[in-house]
Amino acid sequence: MAHTRSARKRIRITLERSRRNRSMRSQSKTYVARADRSIQAGNFGLAEEAVKRAISILDRAAHKGVIHRNSAAHRKSSLMRKLRISGGSDAGG
Repeated sequence: MAHTRSARKRIRITLERSRRNRSMRSQSKTYVARADRSIQAGNFGLAEEAVKRAISILDRAAHKGVIHRNSAAHRKSSLMRKLRISGGSDAGG
């Protein structure tokens, strides 16, 4: 158990941040998986929207330091590559 006031506060802040980080990490995984399923299903209109949303979530998580920016970039490029290969978008990634 923490003895000082500042140590108790640090524990409280750490718990709040880890809860928030866990939530954001889970959200990013959910949206990436949703985008993957849309691409595999062949529904290109829905897939493009799902990929846009997943990219937005990944960017936000990287900006807040929840995931590393290179990890976010890797996941985004992977999604865009899958979308492009499936024929959902003419834009290169």
